[in-house]
Amino acid sequence: MTEALAVETRSFRDLRAFAEGATIPADAQGDAFLASRATLGLPQGPVSVSLIALPQGRGRVETLPDDEFLILLDGALTLESSDSTTQLTGNQSAVVTRGSGFTWSSRDGARLIAMRRNGSPAAAPAIIPIDESAPLEPSGAPLAELLVGPTPSCRNFTDYRSADTEFVCGTWDSTPYHRRSMPYRHYELMHLLQGSVTFVDGEGREQTFREGDIFLVEQGAHCSWESREHVKKVYAIYRPA
Repeated sequence: MTEALAVETRSFRDLRAFAEGATIPADAQGDAFLASRATLGLPQGPVSVSLIALPQGRGRVETLPDDEFLILLDGALTLESSDSTTQLTGNQSAVVTRGSGFTWSSRDGARLIAMRRNGSPAAAPAIIPIDESAPLEPSGAPLAELLVGPTPSCRNFTDYRSADTEFVCGTWDSTPYHRRSMPYRHYELMHLLQGSVTFVDGEGREQTFREGDIFLVEQGAHCSWESREHVKKVYAIYRPA
């Protein structure tokens, strides 16, 4: 599928595959954290997704322009603010809020996927690691009229919620379920920690994502969901109020 068709047909996007094929602009200017990026082809709007390729060494971001969810693809990365130090290794993730200033350092270089919520509301500067081991609490299940089979048991933990509640990041798990295709009002980035899930989009394109995969479901996509085993994921969701 070509990039143009992928953008025109709202669907799911394999972000590891995107990262492998992305090219960082050779003439990037400024600190590498903000400048050394390749951007996923999405419609201009409330969400952008990029590959960040950091060289060996360190740099400084004076002010992050918007909230960003970060997930490390490879390497190791340390983020230091005036009041915290966050170390990311092995597919770990964090949220950095709008207005944050920080120093980054990487001994061997690092690559990350960044999901930016464009036009974020004002927030207290913070770097918030996603706690994959946080205790999960019962949460809402898919609508009964969309389900094929029994209602699943779902649980959630929220690490970050923006002031306007539109950008939310955390962890979630569920027992197996099959949900018919539905329109997505939101963007959702997912990193599967356990299990697998099969999506079918509105054009009949089908893909199964498994433990370790990172992918995005676009706002405006029509997708079904089928998981035949327990699933746990880290998520970053932009959902308009």
